[in-house]
Amino acid sequence: MRPDADDAAAALAPVERLAAVKREIAVACAEAGRDPALVTLIAVSKTFRAAAIDPLIGAGHRVFGEARVQEAKAKWPALKAAHPGIELHMIGPLQSNKVREAVVLFDAIHSVDRPSLCAALAKEIERHGRSPVLFVEVNTGAEPQKAGVLPEDVDVFVRVCSTTYGLSVAGLMCIPPFDEPPAPHFAMTAKIARRNGLALLSMGMSGDFPLAIRFGATHVRVGAAIFGERPLAVPEAVATN
Repeated sequence: MRPDADDAAAALAPVERLAAVKREIAVACAEAGRDPALVTLIAVSKTFRAAAIDPLIGAGHRVFGEARVQEAKAKWPALKAAHPGIELHMIGPLQSNKVREAVVLFDAIHSVDRPSLCAALAKEIERHGRSPVLFVEVNTGAEPQKAGVLPEDVDVFVRVCSTTYGLSVAGLMCIPPFDEPPAPHFAMTAKIARRNGLALLSMGMSGDFPLAIRFGATHVRVGAAIFGERPLAVPEAVATN
């Protein structure tokens, strides 16, 4: 096969994977009696360069996720300028000193988890007149190394977001512990969301998104199943948030 044909095949692989993931979402929704139009697929493009993302945009996909502000800032302004309608989600931990850039760049932030971050978000939202969709991250496994609000504290935290900081929380996000079945964590997050009148649920990744859909996920964050294995070398501008 010619080198240019090899390149074309490599470029098509993520597009084919994207289509396969969308088919899985449709099947999971049918089994759960849900409308697939109500499930947003976030293609997690962290650590991948613009050249790897372009084919997916060319195939019509418009919703992507990044975990670091600096990486997103390095590649997405140009992509968004070239392709109207891009929706960018911040899915990683957000440092308070990166909030100004995050509010300008991201359309949704999935990692609201502490009062200092709420204060910074409120300030920058007012400054820029732009409010990303906000998800509170829930640490369902109470893992000390992981960000997020403990389940028993979520009700109060959601209320404080509104009453103290004037933030409108749209939903909850969770990442179940790696070594535990995810279903109880999805069920817990969905229950807390219902109790607080929150419509959005960011749950499920490459290995478990069909299950998350059964538990009501409205946003699934899928990276490896679309892009393949992540590069071993970290691209420029991703060393810090």
